[in-house]
Amino acid sequence: MEQYMQINITFRFIRTLSFTLLGALALYACASGPKIFINEDPNTDFSKFKTYNFEAKLGTDDRPGYQSMLSGFLVNSVGNELETRGYVKADNPDLSVNFYLNTKEKIRTSTSSSSMGMRRGGYGVYGGYNTTVTQYTEGTLNIDLIDATSSNKYLVWEGIAVGKITDKVNENLEEVIRVGVADLFARYPYYAAGSMPPGNAKGNKK
Repeated sequence: MEQYMQINITFRFIRTLSFTLLGALALYACASGPKIFINEDPNTDFSKFKTYNFEAKLGTDDRPGYQSMLSGFLVNSVGNELETRGYVKADNPDLSVNFYLNTKEKIRTSTSSSSMGMRRGGYGVYGGYNTTVTQYTEGTLNIDLIDATSSNKYLVWEGIAVGKITDKVNENLEEVIRVGVADLFARYPYYAAGSMPPGNAKGNKK
């Protein structure tokens, strides 16, 4: 009898642990990063671009006289992504890079039914609904690539990331920027003129 109880307790523990692990895996699978959007000029020949640099006044610098930490993280991450693709930083670049960050407060409501109560007579009473209101900050980051080869600059590629700005994001801003920029440029299939992309890459348009 004692052996049976031990086996039964062990089985229940393993079953509970399995459900916990499955729940964690399901939660991880449902977790999603920012929404990504890409726009590009279909008439631009990206194979002509060899060099890059950043706009003198970045859209993420709202204080005069110095560069924000956000801009610094973006400059490092985007520079790494472009140089990985063969672009060279130059004083008179073919591509000029700019950033913009817009934030707005949003409200989300969720409604759930509350539990039923009981009357003295033994019958239940419907509990109604509970409504939860949550306020959060949504951020939209734009990375712009601009054709700087002509006198009239124009936007040729735009990567957009939209997501919540939480305390965790602010505490790990450099890593969040690095991962977000890599995610955006994973959708940028072009390489600098004359460079050799990996065999599985799309490469330059001809």
